[in-house]
Amino acid sequence: MKIGVISDTHLSRDNCELPANLITELKKCGLIVHAGDLIDLCVMDELDKISKTYAVRGNMDTGNAASRLKAREILNVEGKKICVMHGYGHPDKLIDILKNEFFSEKPDIIIFGHSHVPKNEYIDGVLFFNPGSATDIVFAPYRSYGIIEISKDGNIKADIHKL
Repeated sequence: MKIGVISDTHLSRDNCELPANLITELKKCGLIVHAGDLIDLCVMDELDKISKTYAVRGNMDTGNAASRLKAREILNVEGKKICVMHGYGHPDKLIDILKNEFFSEKPDIIIFGHSHVPKNEYIDGVLFFNPGSATDIVFAPYRSYGIIEISKDGNIKADIHKL
C-alpha cells in the first residue's frame, strides 16, 4: 500500500489549491493521510476526489474542520498500526508528546505535523514521520510531502519529497 502523507496545508475556501505536482503524486497512492492544520474542509473535499483520505484536527483548525475531524486516528494498514496526530506545544517537545500519546498503542508508525519540519526517523523502534508542509515555507526549510510504502510482507519504506 502506498500512502501519501501531507500536513499543515493552511488553505482557506478562498484559496484551496494544492500544488499540481503534489496532486499528481497523490493520485499514485491508495490512501492519503493529512496530519492536521487543513484550516478548511475544502482540502478534504479535494483529497477525497483523489483517494480514500484520513485527516486529524490541528491546532489551527477551527469551524467546520474542527467540528468534523478527530484529534487522533489509529489506522491498520497491511498489518501495521499507524497512529496519527497533529501535535501541539513547542516543536522541540513533539516527540515526547507523541510518545506519551501513543506508546501504549504499540504503534509501528506515528504520523504528525505541527512543526512544518520534515522528519523521517526511527525512535525506539517506531517510525516518526512528519511530511513537513506542502504549502508553507515560513517555518519550513522547503515545501514537502511524504510517501510511506508498506509491502504485503510488512516492510516499510518512507521518504520525504521536496516540492
